[in-house]
Amino acid sequence: MMSDRLIVQIQRRVHEAHAIVSLELVDPTGAELPPFEAGAHVEVEVEPGLTRHYSICNSPQERNRYVLGILREPSSKGGSATIHQLFHEGMRIKISPPRNQFRLNESAAHSLLVAGGIGITPLLAMAWRLHALGASFELHYCVRTRARAAFIEMLNQSPFADSVTLHCDEEGDSSRLDMQALLQNPRSDAHVYVCGPEGFINALTYRARDCAWNDANVHHEFFAATVSTSGSSFVVQATRSGLSVDVPADKSIAQALLDVGIDVPLSCEQGVCGTCVTRVIDGVPEHRDLFLTADERAANDRIMLCCSRASSGILILDI
Repeated sequence: MMSDRLIVQIQRRVHEAHAIVSLELVDPTGAELPPFEAGAHVEVEVEPGLTRHYSICNSPQERNRYVLGILREPSSKGGSATIHQLFHEGMRIKISPPRNQFRLNESAAHSLLVAGGIGITPLLAMAWRLHALGASFELHYCVRTRARAAFIEMLNQSPFADSVTLHCDEEGDSSRLDMQALLQNPRSDAHVYVCGPEGFINALTYRARDCAWNDANVHHEFFAATVSTSGSSFVVQATRSGLSVDVPADKSIAQALLDVGIDVPLSCEQGVCGTCVTRVIDGVPEHRDLFLTADERAANDRIMLCCSRASSGILILDI
């Protein structure tokens, strides 16, 4: 569901690295686009009924364009593959206004930005913003090979190039990121931001805890996750729709609701983006997402419809 969609035009498409393209989106009339914060994303309508969310990676000071970096996923269900195959310069597409679930603390004395692969995209916008603020930061960019290092030319030519370190697996142990060394001296006035594949994020966040970083100072955003949506059957009561829906063992809540005509906003369908978060009125969720914090899960007043289930027999939702 993208009732607030914007119509934008692909002004430029660039092959950035192996299996990665960037799209520069502009208003077709030349008008300014809605402002965005570092860490924000837009939801792209790939085709009717199929949306995917992508981080905006250019400077938030730019009001004339959004730049997206898009990896063609090997297991793409039609999102990134369609974009790589069919999206071209001059094409008009529909997107949501910018939304931010990965916010930058601009008052931090120092910021550590750590990217794994395509996870560089939201951190690029953060780097631009921190540079504009004159703030202290360092950006660590981890890739398997230099051929997979998107935006590296831009980073090398950026005014903050001295704050960027590329860690490349193919170049041996001396090039790889030493997470222990990076995180061994935690600071209460510093913040860590990590984005990339699930395993990469887990490794860094676990190491941060081992090094006694405050959880509130370590922020992450997943790009892909492995999540199971199957389990015991239960009933969802959709209060606004006035329907009671059986959720069988082999379907997600979102799928069951869509089957009876209830509109469910979806994007990643992996429990990482927050698009389908819905208020819980009664019942006990079985959280399987990677989006909600531990405190938000404990409150049991929200649920991700694409992947989570119910621990109780009935779940009453505000949808």
